[in-house]
Amino acid sequence: MSMSRALQRGEVALDATGKGTAPVETLAPPNADFFRRPLAPMLTALGVAVLVVLAISFARANGLVAALWGAGGLAMAVWLRGGRGLQYDLGFGVLLLAGVFAGEILAGNGPSLSILFTLTNLLEIVLAVVLTRRVVTGLHVDSVQGLARFLAVCAIAPLPSALIAAVALFNMADQNFLDALRIWWSGHALGFAVIGVFGLSLRKTHLRMLKQPARLAEAIGLGVLLASACYAIFSHMSLPYGFLLLPLIVLAAVRFRVIGAAWALLVVSVVAIGGTMAGHGPYHQFDPEDRALLAQLLILLGYMPILMVAALLEERDGLMQRAREGRLRAERASAAKSRLLANVAHEIKSPIGGVIGIGELWAGGHLGAATPNQVEMAQMLVKTARQVEALTHDLLDVARAEAGAVKVDIRPTDVAGVLEDVRRSLLLNPEAAAVKIDVVAAGDHLVARADSQRLTQVVGNLANNAVKYGASGGLVVLRAAWSGDRVRIEVTDRGPGLSDEKQAQLFEPFNRLGLERSAIEGHGVGLTLAKRLVELQGGEIGVISAPGHGATFWVELPGA
Repeated sequence: MSMSRALQRGEVALDATGKGTAPVETLAPPNADFFRRPLAPMLTALGVAVLVVLAISFARANGLVAALWGAGGLAMAVWLRGGRGLQYDLGFGVLLLAGVFAGEILAGNGPSLSILFTLTNLLEIVLAVVLTRRVVTGLHVDSVQGLARFLAVCAIAPLPSALIAAVALFNMADQNFLDALRIWWSGHALGFAVIGVFGLSLRKTHLRMLKQPARLAEAIGLGVLLASACYAIFSHMSLPYGFLLLPLIVLAAVRFRVIGAAWALLVVSVVAIGGTMAGHGPYHQFDPEDRALLAQLLILLGYMPILMVAALLEERDGLMQRAREGRLRAERASAAKSRLLANVAHEIKSPIGGVIGIGELWAGGHLGAATPNQVEMAQMLVKTARQVEALTHDLLDVARAEAGAVKVDIRPTDVAGVLEDVRRSLLLNPEAAAVKIDVVAAGDHLVARADSQRLTQVVGNLANNAVKYGASGGLVVLRAAWSGDRVRIEVTDRGPGLSDEKQAQLFEPFNRLGLERSAIEGHGVGLTLAKRLVELQGGEIGVISAPGHGATFWVELPGA
Protein backbone atom coordinates (compact mmCIF):
# COMPACT_ATOMS: atom_id res chain seq x y z
CA MET A 1 0.00 0.00 0.00
CA SER A 2 1.47 3.39 -1.00
CA MET A 3 1.64 5.89 1.81
CA SER A 4 0.09 9.32 1.31
CA ARG A 5 1.68 12.40 2.88
CA ALA A 6 -1.56 13.17 4.66
CA LEU A 7 -1.71 9.80 6.30
CA GLN A 8 1.97 9.92 7.21
CA ARG A 9 1.45 13.20 8.99
CA GLY A 10 -1.90 12.45 10.49
CA GLU A 11 -1.20 9.16 12.23
CA VAL A 12 0.56 9.26 15.54
CA ALA A 13 3.23 6.62 16.02
CA LEU A 14 4.76 4.78 18.89
CA ASP A 15 5.46 6.61 22.10
CA ALA A 16 9.16 5.92 22.37
CA THR A 17 9.54 7.56 25.73
CA GLY A 18 6.58 6.20 27.65
CA LYS A 19 6.66 9.32 29.84
CA GLY A 20 3.69 10.87 31.50
CA THR A 21 2.59 12.49 34.66
CA ALA A 22 2.15 10.11 37.53
CA PRO A 23 -1.54 9.54 38.35
CA VAL A 24 -2.65 10.47 41.77
CA GLU A 25 -3.80 7.90 44.29
CA THR A 26 -7.44 8.90 44.62
CA LEU A 27 -9.96 10.76 42.53
CA ALA A 28 -10.29 14.46 43.04
CA PRO A 29 -13.59 15.53 44.58
CA PRO A 30 -16.45 16.38 42.23
CA ASN A 31 -16.30 19.90 40.82
CA ALA A 32 -12.57 20.10 41.55
CA ASP A 33 -11.27 23.64 41.08
CA PHE A 34 -9.15 23.58 37.91
CA PHE A 35 -7.35 26.81 38.76
CA ARG A 36 -6.21 25.47 42.14
CA ARG A 37 -4.74 22.33 40.58
CA PRO A 38 -3.40 23.34 37.16
CA LEU A 39 -0.04 21.55 37.24
CA ALA A 40 -1.17 18.05 36.21
CA PRO A 41 -3.28 19.25 33.24
CA MET A 42 -0.51 21.57 32.06
CA LEU A 43 2.13 18.85 32.26
CA THR A 44 -0.23 16.45 30.52
CA ALA A 45 -0.80 18.88 27.65
CA LEU A 46 2.97 19.34 27.35
CA GLY A 47 3.50 15.56 27.42
CA VAL A 48 0.82 15.06 24.77
CA ALA A 49 2.47 17.64 22.51
CA VAL A 50 5.86 15.94 22.91
CA LEU A 51 4.37 12.52 22.17
CA VAL A 52 2.64 13.82 19.05
CA VAL A 53 5.91 15.26 17.74
CA LEU A 54 7.90 12.12 18.55
CA ALA A 55 5.24 9.85 17.08
CA ILE A 56 4.91 11.68 13.79
CA SER A 57 8.67 12.12 13.46
CA PHE A 58 9.28 8.44 14.13
CA ALA A 59 6.61 7.41 11.62
CA ARG A 60 8.02 9.63 8.89
CA ALA A 61 11.58 8.44 9.52
CA ASN A 62 10.51 4.88 8.79
CA GLY A 63 8.01 5.64 6.06
CA LEU A 64 5.19 4.08 8.07
CA VAL A 65 2.06 4.98 9.92
CA ALA A 66 1.85 4.96 13.71
CA ALA A 67 0.77 1.62 15.15
CA LEU A 68 0.48 2.83 18.76
CA TRP A 69 -1.12 6.16 19.70
CA GLY A 70 0.28 7.03 23.10
CA ALA A 71 -0.92 10.63 23.41
CA GLY A 72 -4.59 9.67 23.74
CA GLY A 73 -3.91 7.05 26.40
CA LEU A 74 -1.85 9.48 28.47
CA ALA A 75 -4.47 12.24 28.20
CA MET A 76 -7.33 9.92 29.13
CA ALA A 77 -5.56 8.38 32.14
CA VAL A 78 -4.54 11.70 33.69
CA TRP A 79 -7.92 13.29 32.96
CA LEU A 80 -9.72 10.46 34.71
CA ARG A 81 -7.38 10.40 37.70
CA GLY A 82 -6.94 14.15 38.06
CA GLY A 83 -10.42 15.52 38.66
CA ARG A 84 -13.97 15.99 37.49
CA GLY A 85 -16.66 18.62 37.25
CA LEU A 86 -17.60 21.07 34.50
CA GLN A 87 -14.90 23.62 35.30
CA TYR A 88 -12.15 21.02 35.49
CA ASP A 89 -13.27 19.19 32.35
CA LEU A 90 -13.50 22.37 30.29
CA GLY A 91 -10.10 23.56 31.44
CA PHE A 92 -8.48 20.18 30.85
CA GLY A 93 -10.11 19.87 27.44
CA VAL A 94 -8.87 23.29 26.32
CA LEU A 95 -5.32 22.45 27.41
CA LEU A 96 -5.44 19.12 25.56
CA LEU A 97 -6.77 20.87 22.47
CA ALA A 98 -3.83 23.25 22.59
CA GLY A 99 -1.35 20.44 23.28
CA VAL A 100 -2.46 18.22 20.40
CA PHE A 101 -2.66 21.15 17.98
CA ALA A 102 0.80 22.38 19.00
CA GLY A 103 2.22 18.91 18.48
CA GLU A 104 0.66 18.65 15.01
CA ILE A 105 2.04 22.05 13.98
CA LEU A 106 5.50 21.37 15.43
CA ALA A 107 5.56 18.02 13.61
CA GLY A 108 5.12 19.84 10.30
CA ASN A 109 1.46 19.25 9.49
CA GLY A 110 -0.43 21.98 7.73
CA PRO A 111 -3.20 23.97 9.44
CA SER A 112 -6.03 22.00 7.83
CA LEU A 113 -4.67 18.59 8.76
CA SER A 114 -3.65 19.83 12.20
CA ILE A 115 -7.17 21.08 12.93
CA LEU A 116 -8.73 17.86 11.57
CA PHE A 117 -6.52 15.52 13.57
CA THR A 118 -6.72 17.68 16.70
CA LEU A 119 -10.51 17.62 16.73
CA THR A 120 -10.77 13.90 15.99
CA ASN A 121 -8.23 13.09 18.69
CA LEU A 122 -10.02 15.27 21.23
CA LEU A 123 -13.33 13.63 20.29
CA GLU A 124 -12.09 10.13 21.08
CA ILE A 125 -10.39 11.24 24.31
CA VAL A 126 -13.57 12.91 25.55
CA LEU A 127 -15.64 9.90 24.55
CA ALA A 128 -13.24 7.55 26.35
CA VAL A 129 -13.38 9.68 29.52
CA VAL A 130 -17.19 9.92 29.49
CA LEU A 131 -17.73 6.21 28.84
CA THR A 132 -15.18 5.14 31.44
CA ARG A 133 -16.75 7.33 34.11
CA ARG A 134 -20.13 5.89 33.24
CA VAL A 135 -19.44 2.15 33.01
CA VAL A 136 -16.28 1.51 35.07
CA THR A 137 -17.35 1.75 38.71
CA GLY A 138 -14.89 3.76 40.75
CA LEU A 139 -12.44 3.64 37.82
CA HIS A 140 -11.26 0.29 39.19
CA VAL A 141 -9.60 -1.82 36.50
CA ASP A 142 -8.23 -4.32 39.02
CA SER A 143 -11.30 -6.55 38.78
CA VAL A 144 -12.37 -8.77 35.91
CA GLN A 145 -15.61 -6.86 35.35
CA GLY A 146 -13.98 -3.43 35.63
CA LEU A 147 -11.13 -4.36 33.29
CA ALA A 148 -13.46 -5.94 30.73
CA ARG A 149 -15.63 -2.82 30.69
CA PHE A 150 -12.61 -0.55 30.35
CA LEU A 151 -11.18 -2.57 27.44
CA ALA A 152 -14.60 -2.36 25.77
CA VAL A 153 -14.47 1.42 26.17
CA CYS A 154 -10.98 1.44 24.62
CA ALA A 155 -12.37 -0.41 21.61
CA ILE A 156 -15.46 1.79 21.20
CA ALA A 157 -14.06 5.27 21.85
CA PRO A 158 -11.82 5.54 18.72
CA LEU A 159 -14.53 4.36 16.29
CA PRO A 160 -16.22 7.74 15.56
CA SER A 161 -12.91 9.55 15.12
CA ALA A 162 -11.58 6.68 12.98
CA LEU A 163 -14.61 6.98 10.69
CA ILE A 164 -14.21 10.75 10.42
CA ALA A 165 -10.48 10.51 9.76
CA ALA A 166 -10.94 7.71 7.21
CA VAL A 167 -13.54 9.71 5.27
CA ALA A 168 -11.36 12.82 5.35
CA LEU A 169 -8.25 10.94 4.22
CA PHE A 170 -10.21 9.18 1.49
CA ASN A 171 -11.41 12.52 0.09
CA MET A 172 -8.35 14.66 0.77
CA ALA A 173 -5.48 12.24 0.16
CA ASP A 174 -6.97 9.50 -1.99
CA GLN A 175 -6.28 7.04 0.85
CA ASN A 176 -7.97 3.64 0.94
CA PHE A 177 -10.95 4.03 3.29
CA LEU A 178 -10.73 0.61 4.98
CA ASP A 179 -6.95 0.83 5.46
CA ALA A 180 -7.24 4.26 7.00
CA LEU A 181 -10.06 3.12 9.26
CA ARG A 182 -8.14 0.05 10.44
CA ILE A 183 -4.88 1.89 11.03
CA TRP A 184 -6.47 4.71 13.00
CA TRP A 185 -8.74 2.52 15.10
CA SER A 186 -6.23 -0.21 16.00
CA GLY A 187 -3.41 2.16 16.90
CA HIS A 188 -5.58 4.42 19.04
CA ALA A 189 -7.47 1.58 20.73
CA LEU A 190 -4.19 -0.11 21.62
CA GLY A 191 -2.81 3.13 23.05
CA PHE A 192 -5.90 3.65 25.20
CA ALA A 193 -5.75 0.08 26.49
CA VAL A 194 -2.03 -0.21 27.23
CA ILE A 195 -1.41 3.22 28.74
CA GLY A 196 -4.89 3.61 30.22
CA VAL A 197 -4.75 0.40 32.26
CA PHE A 198 -1.32 1.32 33.59
CA GLY A 199 -2.44 4.84 34.51
CA LEU A 200 -5.66 3.77 36.22
CA SER A 201 -4.15 0.83 38.11
CA LEU A 202 -1.20 2.72 39.61
CA ARG A 203 -1.62 3.35 43.35
CA LYS A 204 0.49 4.75 46.15
CA THR A 205 0.54 1.26 47.62
CA HIS A 206 2.59 0.14 44.62
CA LEU A 207 5.14 2.88 45.24
CA ARG A 208 5.29 1.99 48.93
CA MET A 209 5.80 -1.63 47.96
CA LEU A 210 8.90 -0.67 45.97
CA LYS A 211 10.42 0.79 49.13
CA GLN A 212 10.94 -2.78 50.26
CA PRO A 213 14.44 -3.78 49.07
CA ALA A 214 13.42 -7.31 48.09
CA ARG A 215 10.44 -6.17 46.03
CA LEU A 216 12.45 -3.38 44.40
CA ALA A 217 15.21 -5.82 43.45
CA GLU A 218 12.59 -8.21 42.07
CA ALA A 219 10.98 -5.46 39.98
CA ILE A 220 14.34 -4.28 38.63
CA GLY A 221 15.43 -7.82 37.82
CA LEU A 222 12.19 -8.60 36.03
CA GLY A 223 12.37 -5.31 34.15
CA VAL A 224 15.93 -5.93 32.98
CA LEU A 225 15.03 -9.45 31.90
CA LEU A 226 11.94 -8.24 30.02
CA ALA A 227 13.77 -5.35 28.33
CA SER A 228 16.63 -7.64 27.31
CA ALA A 229 14.25 -10.17 25.81
CA CYS A 230 12.37 -7.44 23.93
CA TYR A 231 15.60 -6.02 22.57
CA ALA A 232 16.85 -9.43 21.44
CA ILE A 233 13.58 -10.21 19.67
CA PHE A 234 12.61 -6.85 18.17
CA SER A 235 16.00 -5.21 17.49
CA HIS A 236 18.36 -5.83 14.59
CA MET A 237 19.06 -9.25 16.13
CA SER A 238 15.50 -10.28 15.15
CA LEU A 239 15.49 -13.53 17.09
CA PRO A 240 12.31 -15.53 16.29
CA TYR A 241 11.42 -16.10 19.93
CA GLY A 242 8.49 -13.78 20.55
CA PHE A 243 6.77 -16.49 22.56
CA LEU A 244 9.44 -16.10 25.27
CA LEU A 245 7.86 -12.82 26.32
CA LEU A 246 4.65 -14.59 27.34
CA PRO A 247 6.00 -16.26 30.52
CA LEU A 248 7.75 -13.02 31.51
CA ILE A 249 4.50 -11.05 31.28
CA VAL A 250 2.69 -13.82 33.17
CA LEU A 251 5.39 -13.65 35.85
CA ALA A 252 4.88 -9.89 36.13
CA ALA A 253 1.13 -10.46 36.50
CA VAL A 254 1.59 -13.13 39.17
CA ARG A 255 4.11 -11.16 41.21
CA PHE A 256 2.71 -7.63 40.81
CA ARG A 257 -0.87 -8.26 39.65
CA VAL A 258 -2.56 -5.75 37.29
CA ILE A 259 0.03 -2.99 37.64
CA GLY A 260 2.80 -5.48 36.84
CA ALA A 261 1.04 -6.87 33.79
CA ALA A 262 0.17 -3.35 32.57
CA TRP A 263 3.75 -2.16 33.02
CA ALA A 264 5.10 -5.23 31.19
CA LEU A 265 2.62 -4.71 28.35
CA LEU A 266 3.61 -1.06 28.08
CA VAL A 267 7.29 -1.97 27.76
CA VAL A 268 6.61 -4.78 25.30
CA SER A 269 4.24 -2.64 23.22
CA VAL A 270 6.72 0.21 22.91
CA VAL A 271 9.67 -2.01 21.99
CA ALA A 272 7.76 -4.53 19.87
CA ILE A 273 5.78 -2.06 17.79
CA GLY A 274 8.70 0.38 17.55
CA GLY A 275 11.14 -2.31 16.46
CA THR A 276 8.64 -3.77 14.01
CA MET A 277 7.97 -0.37 12.43
CA ALA A 278 11.73 0.11 12.09
CA GLY A 279 12.00 -3.12 10.10
CA HIS A 280 13.29 -5.41 12.84
CA GLY A 281 11.83 -8.36 14.67
CA PRO A 282 10.26 -11.61 13.51
CA TYR A 283 8.05 -9.84 10.94
CA HIS A 284 10.78 -7.91 9.10
CA GLN A 285 10.22 -9.90 5.88
CA PHE A 286 6.64 -8.63 5.50
CA ASP A 287 5.42 -5.40 3.91
CA PRO A 288 5.45 -2.36 6.25
CA GLU A 289 1.67 -2.28 6.63
CA ASP A 290 1.53 -6.01 7.36
CA ARG A 291 4.36 -5.70 9.87
CA ALA A 292 2.42 -3.06 11.80
CA LEU A 293 -0.75 -5.17 11.73
CA LEU A 294 1.06 -8.31 12.92
CA ALA A 295 2.72 -6.42 15.76
CA GLN A 296 -0.65 -5.04 16.88
CA LEU A 297 -2.25 -8.49 16.72
CA LEU A 298 0.64 -9.93 18.74
CA ILE A 299 -0.04 -7.43 21.53
CA LEU A 300 -3.84 -7.62 21.35
CA LEU A 301 -4.29 -11.38 21.03
CA GLY A 302 -1.03 -12.76 22.37
CA TYR A 303 -0.25 -10.60 25.39
CA MET A 304 -3.29 -8.47 26.28
CA PRO A 305 -5.36 -11.41 27.67
CA ILE A 306 -2.81 -11.73 30.48
CA LEU A 307 -4.35 -8.56 31.91
CA MET A 308 -7.51 -10.55 32.60
CA VAL A 309 -5.47 -13.18 34.44
CA ALA A 310 -3.90 -10.43 36.55
CA ALA A 311 -7.32 -8.93 37.25
CA LEU A 312 -8.61 -12.34 38.31
CA LEU A 313 -5.69 -12.72 40.72
CA GLU A 314 -6.24 -9.21 42.05
CA GLU A 315 -9.92 -9.92 42.53
CA ARG A 316 -9.10 -13.13 44.37
CA ASP A 317 -6.70 -11.21 46.62
CA GLY A 318 -9.47 -8.75 47.44
CA LEU A 319 -11.91 -11.54 48.25
CA MET A 320 -9.35 -13.26 50.46
CA GLN A 321 -8.60 -10.00 52.25
CA ARG A 322 -12.30 -9.34 52.85
CA ALA A 323 -12.69 -12.92 54.08
CA ARG A 324 -9.80 -12.46 56.51
CA GLU A 325 -11.24 -9.18 57.75
CA GLY A 326 -14.68 -10.77 58.11
CA ARG A 327 -13.20 -13.68 60.03
CA LEU A 328 -11.35 -11.31 62.36
CA ARG A 329 -14.53 -9.31 62.94
CA ALA A 330 -16.45 -12.51 63.64
CA GLU A 331 -13.75 -13.72 66.01
CA ARG A 332 -13.76 -10.41 67.87
CA ALA A 333 -17.56 -10.45 68.06
CA SER A 334 -17.52 -14.05 69.26
CA ALA A 335 -14.93 -13.23 71.90
CA ALA A 336 -16.98 -10.25 73.06
CA LYS A 337 -20.11 -12.42 73.17
CA SER A 338 -18.27 -15.08 75.18
CA ARG A 339 -17.05 -12.47 77.66
CA LEU A 340 -20.57 -11.09 77.96
CA LEU A 341 -22.03 -14.56 78.55
CA ALA A 342 -19.40 -15.35 81.16
CA ASN A 343 -19.92 -12.03 82.94
CA VAL A 344 -23.71 -12.32 82.91
CA ALA A 345 -23.58 -15.92 84.16
CA HIS A 346 -21.12 -15.00 86.89
CA GLU A 347 -23.20 -12.03 88.03
CA ILE A 348 -26.38 -14.14 88.12
CA LYS A 349 -24.84 -17.14 89.86
CA SER A 350 -24.31 -15.58 93.32
CA PRO A 351 -27.74 -13.96 93.83
CA ILE A 352 -29.49 -17.06 92.46
CA GLY A 353 -27.78 -19.13 95.15
CA GLY A 354 -29.23 -16.77 97.75
CA VAL A 355 -32.71 -17.02 96.22
CA ILE A 356 -32.54 -20.84 96.32
CA GLY A 357 -31.43 -20.80 99.95
CA ILE A 358 -34.20 -18.44 101.04
CA GLY A 359 -36.79 -20.40 99.07
CA GLU A 360 -35.78 -23.68 100.68
CA LEU A 361 -35.85 -22.11 104.15
CA TRP A 362 -39.28 -20.65 103.43
CA ALA A 363 -40.65 -23.96 102.07
CA GLY A 364 -39.24 -25.84 105.06
CA GLY A 365 -40.89 -23.51 107.55
CA HIS A 366 -37.58 -22.25 108.94
CA LEU A 367 -38.66 -18.64 108.43
CA GLY A 368 -41.86 -19.13 110.35
CA ALA A 369 -45.09 -20.99 109.83
CA ALA A 370 -46.14 -21.10 106.17
CA THR A 371 -49.50 -21.90 104.69
CA PRO A 372 -49.77 -24.69 102.08
CA ASN A 373 -50.17 -22.04 99.39
CA GLN A 374 -47.00 -20.28 100.56
CA VAL A 375 -45.10 -23.58 100.61
CA GLU A 376 -46.19 -24.26 97.02
CA MET A 377 -45.09 -20.78 95.98
CA ALA A 378 -41.72 -21.26 97.70
CA GLN A 379 -41.20 -24.57 95.92
CA MET A 380 -42.02 -22.94 92.57
CA LEU A 381 -39.54 -20.19 93.42
CA VAL A 382 -36.80 -22.75 94.14
CA LYS A 383 -37.61 -24.69 90.97
CA THR A 384 -37.42 -21.59 88.80
CA ALA A 385 -34.23 -20.44 90.48
CA ARG A 386 -32.62 -23.82 89.86
CA GLN A 387 -33.54 -23.55 86.18
CA VAL A 388 -31.82 -20.17 86.06
CA GLU A 389 -28.85 -21.69 87.90
CA ALA A 390 -28.65 -24.47 85.31
CA LEU A 391 -28.76 -21.84 82.59
CA THR A 392 -25.85 -19.96 84.16
CA HIS A 393 -23.80 -23.16 84.25
CA ASP A 394 -24.57 -23.80 80.58
CA LEU A 395 -23.73 -20.19 79.68
CA LEU A 396 -20.41 -20.46 81.47
CA ASP A 397 -19.67 -23.73 79.67
CA VAL A 398 -20.59 -22.21 76.27
CA ALA A 399 -18.42 -19.17 76.95
CA ARG A 400 -15.49 -21.33 78.02
CA ALA A 401 -15.91 -23.64 75.03
CA GLU A 402 -15.98 -20.77 72.54
CA ALA A 403 -12.95 -19.21 74.21
CA GLY A 404 -11.10 -22.53 74.10
CA ALA A 405 -10.91 -22.62 77.89
CA VAL A 406 -12.71 -25.94 78.34
CA LYS A 407 -10.28 -28.72 79.13
CA VAL A 408 -11.13 -32.24 78.04
CA ASP A 409 -9.45 -35.35 79.38
CA ILE A 410 -9.40 -37.67 76.39
CA ARG A 411 -9.00 -41.31 77.31
CA PRO A 412 -10.61 -44.68 76.45
CA THR A 413 -14.25 -44.46 77.58
CA ASP A 414 -16.79 -47.26 77.87
CA VAL A 415 -19.67 -45.88 75.81
CA ALA A 416 -22.17 -48.54 76.93
CA GLY A 417 -21.46 -47.60 80.54
CA VAL A 418 -22.05 -43.94 79.76
CA LEU A 419 -25.43 -44.74 78.19
CA GLU A 420 -26.43 -46.82 81.21
CA ASP A 421 -25.45 -43.99 83.57
CA VAL A 422 -27.57 -41.57 81.55
CA ARG A 423 -30.53 -43.98 81.59
CA ARG A 424 -30.38 -44.30 85.38
CA SER A 425 -30.20 -40.54 85.75
CA LEU A 426 -33.23 -40.11 83.49
CA LEU A 427 -35.28 -42.52 85.58
CA LEU A 428 -35.05 -40.03 88.45
CA ASN A 429 -36.63 -37.35 86.26
CA PRO A 430 -40.40 -37.04 86.90
CA GLU A 431 -40.90 -36.12 83.21
CA ALA A 432 -39.64 -39.60 82.23
CA ALA A 433 -42.20 -41.48 84.30
CA ALA A 434 -44.39 -42.24 81.27
CA VAL A 435 -41.50 -42.91 78.88
CA LYS A 436 -39.75 -46.23 78.35
CA ILE A 437 -35.98 -45.78 78.11
CA ASP A 438 -33.96 -48.54 76.43
CA VAL A 439 -30.20 -48.92 76.02
CA VAL A 440 -28.90 -50.89 73.02
CA ALA A 441 -25.19 -51.72 72.78
CA ALA A 442 -24.78 -53.20 69.29
CA GLY A 443 -21.31 -54.70 69.45
CA ASP A 444 -18.53 -55.62 71.81
CA HIS A 445 -15.83 -53.40 73.24
CA LEU A 446 -17.62 -50.12 72.44
CA VAL A 447 -14.79 -47.91 73.64
CA ALA A 448 -14.28 -44.39 72.32
CA ARG A 449 -11.57 -41.81 72.86
CA ALA A 450 -13.49 -39.20 74.82
CA ASP A 451 -13.84 -37.31 78.08
CA SER A 452 -16.26 -39.49 80.04
CA GLN A 453 -17.64 -36.57 82.06
CA ARG A 454 -18.22 -34.36 79.01
CA LEU A 455 -19.63 -37.26 77.00
CA THR A 456 -22.09 -38.03 79.80
CA GLN A 457 -23.06 -34.34 79.78
CA VAL A 458 -23.68 -34.40 76.02
CA VAL A 459 -25.66 -37.65 75.93
CA GLY A 460 -27.60 -36.58 79.02
CA ASN A 461 -28.59 -33.35 77.28
CA LEU A 462 -29.75 -35.21 74.17
CA ALA A 463 -31.66 -37.75 76.26
CA ASN A 464 -33.35 -35.07 78.36
CA ASN A 465 -34.44 -33.31 75.16
CA ALA A 466 -35.80 -36.61 73.82
CA VAL A 467 -37.84 -37.07 76.99
CA LYS A 468 -39.12 -33.47 76.97
CA TYR A 469 -39.95 -33.12 73.28
CA GLY A 470 -40.62 -36.75 72.34
CA ALA A 471 -42.52 -38.00 75.38
CA SER A 472 -45.67 -38.38 73.29
CA GLY A 473 -44.06 -41.37 71.54
CA GLY A 474 -43.57 -43.19 74.84
CA LEU A 475 -40.11 -44.52 73.96
CA VAL A 476 -36.54 -43.21 73.98
CA VAL A 477 -33.70 -45.44 72.76
CA LEU A 478 -30.03 -44.87 73.60
CA ARG A 479 -27.98 -46.87 71.10
CA ALA A 480 -24.24 -47.36 70.53
CA ALA A 481 -22.53 -49.20 67.67
CA TRP A 482 -19.38 -49.19 65.59
CA SER A 483 -19.37 -47.08 62.41
CA GLY A 484 -16.11 -47.92 60.70
CA ASP A 485 -13.35 -46.96 63.10
CA ARG A 486 -15.63 -44.63 65.05
CA VAL A 487 -18.22 -45.22 67.75
CA ARG A 488 -21.67 -43.89 66.89
CA ILE A 489 -24.12 -42.95 69.65
CA GLU A 490 -27.79 -42.38 68.77
CA VAL A 491 -30.59 -40.96 70.90
CA THR A 492 -33.93 -41.72 69.24
CA ASP A 493 -37.43 -40.61 70.18
CA ARG A 494 -40.87 -41.03 68.61
CA GLY A 495 -41.91 -37.42 68.94
CA PRO A 496 -43.28 -35.02 66.32
CA GLY A 497 -39.99 -34.79 64.41
CA LEU A 498 -38.29 -31.80 62.83
CA SER A 499 -38.56 -30.12 59.45
CA ASP A 500 -35.44 -29.39 57.37
CA GLU A 501 -35.73 -25.69 58.24
CA LYS A 502 -35.75 -26.42 61.97
CA GLN A 503 -32.88 -28.89 61.65
CA ALA A 504 -30.76 -26.11 60.12
CA GLN A 505 -31.40 -23.95 63.22
CA LEU A 506 -30.96 -26.65 65.88
CA PHE A 507 -27.48 -25.75 67.07
CA GLU A 508 -27.99 -21.97 67.10
CA PRO A 509 -27.75 -20.56 70.64
CA PHE A 510 -31.02 -19.46 72.29
CA ASN A 511 -33.08 -20.80 69.38
CA ARG A 512 -35.97 -22.94 70.67
CA LEU A 513 -37.49 -23.40 67.22
CA GLY A 514 -40.68 -21.53 68.03
CA LEU A 515 -41.34 -23.25 71.37
CA GLU A 516 -40.51 -20.22 73.49
CA ARG A 517 -44.13 -19.91 74.67
CA SER A 518 -44.76 -23.63 75.07
CA ALA A 519 -45.15 -25.41 78.40
CA ILE A 520 -41.91 -27.31 77.77
CA GLU A 521 -39.07 -25.82 79.78
CA GLY A 522 -35.77 -24.90 78.14
CA HIS A 523 -33.50 -22.06 77.15
CA GLY A 524 -31.96 -23.12 73.82
CA VAL A 525 -28.35 -23.41 74.96
CA GLY A 526 -27.96 -27.15 75.54
CA LEU A 527 -27.50 -28.24 71.92
CA THR A 528 -25.05 -25.40 71.26
CA LEU A 529 -23.00 -26.54 74.23
CA ALA A 530 -23.28 -30.19 73.17
CA LYS A 531 -21.93 -29.36 69.71
CA ARG A 532 -18.96 -27.46 71.19
CA LEU A 533 -18.15 -30.29 73.60
CA VAL A 534 -18.35 -32.97 70.90
CA GLU A 535 -16.06 -30.97 68.61
CA LEU A 536 -13.55 -30.52 71.45
CA GLN A 537 -13.41 -34.32 71.72
CA GLY A 538 -12.71 -34.68 68.00
CA GLY A 539 -16.20 -35.87 67.15
CA GLU A 540 -19.24 -34.89 65.12
CA ILE A 541 -22.89 -34.37 66.02
CA GLY A 542 -26.00 -34.23 63.88
CA VAL A 543 -29.66 -35.15 63.57
CA ILE A 544 -31.84 -37.31 61.32
CA SER A 545 -35.52 -36.43 61.41
CA ALA A 546 -38.69 -35.86 59.46
CA PRO A 547 -42.01 -34.33 60.54
CA GLY A 548 -44.16 -36.99 62.18
CA HIS A 549 -41.38 -39.58 62.37
CA GLY A 550 -39.46 -38.64 65.49
CA ALA A 551 -35.82 -37.62 65.66
CA THR A 552 -32.47 -39.36 66.01
CA PHE A 553 -29.60 -37.29 67.35
CA TRP A 554 -26.23 -38.91 66.69
CA VAL A 555 -22.69 -38.41 67.93
CA GLU A 556 -19.62 -40.00 66.37
CA LEU A 557 -16.31 -40.21 68.24
CA PRO A 558 -12.96 -41.81 67.39
CA GLY A 559 -12.74 -45.40 68.54
CA ALA A 560 -10.10 -46.48 71.02
